[in-house]
Amino acid sequence: MMLPIKMVFGLIAVALTLAACSPLRAINALTPASTYIKTADVPYGARPRQKLDVYTPAGTKSPAPVVVFFYGGSWNSGERPDYEFAAEALASRGMVAILPDYRLYPEVRYPDFLIDSAQAVSWAAKEASRYGGDPKRLFVMGHSAGAYNAAMVALDKRWLGQFGMAPEILRGWIGLAGPYNFLPIQNPDVKPVFFHPNTPPESQPVNHVAKSAPPALLIAPQSDDLVNPARNTGRLAQVLRENDVPVTEIYFDRVNHITLVGSLSRPLRHFAPTLDAITRFVEKESAQAKDPA
Repeated sequence: MMLPIKMVFGLIAVALTLAACSPLRAINALTPASTYIKTADVPYGARPRQKLDVYTPAGTKSPAPVVVFFYGGSWNSGERPDYEFAAEALASRGMVAILPDYRLYPEVRYPDFLIDSAQAVSWAAKEASRYGGDPKRLFVMGHSAGAYNAAMVALDKRWLGQFGMAPEILRGWIGLAGPYNFLPIQNPDVKPVFFHPNTPPESQPVNHVAKSAPPALLIAPQSDDLVNPARNTGRLAQVLRENDVPVTEIYFDRVNHITLVGSLSRPLRHFAPTLDAITRFVEKESAQAKDPA
């Protein structure tokens, strides 16, 4: 006997909660491929993990906003094919989605994955127009550890500066359940990544907010056992407001740390309007982009 569709979705959500990344490919199997044109395995650097996939909205007739999405995994795990559902979600709303891989521990530690992240964003700024994107409407986004990467690229000038650019190239950035203020480190998987107990304070996004920072959309679960939302999302939003940086701060109560990103997928979208919030933010900030001189 077939299970009711709501029960199927519920089982997927439970699987996500219990096993993190492994069920993502099951969600991808339920994700349509008709909304995008995929260009895979594009190198943005010379190393094996410095590759990305580009998802161009199907039928796009004009340059579209560009969103570079970084996945999470405690800087220990993750690969871009697992997050095809996230790229499809963005492409279905008219955005060019770019999904990079980046080097992970133990191959590298902080800050090398930030160098990779900035290199991928600089690639997008230079090359997105070849894939239907508008580099003047460039956003960076991430979930969990990926949200940290996005935050540091958007807030800390050191990383894009290595590629002759600055955070001002971004129209905005989006963080989903990100760790932005996590010292002292509690997660044993993360401690060696950041040289615990000698983690440098400059590793924290909250310490890099300036008045020139791009607008932010910060989304988190009301309850999160992995990344404390008040300490991280709430504190960063407070510091952004204190520096007069536009910030939208949203908390959802039907998702957890894992199912928040899962709610971008079609099967789990009823759990939280995450994609709607992202779409509104991108459309609003894109509308304020300056026309070419």
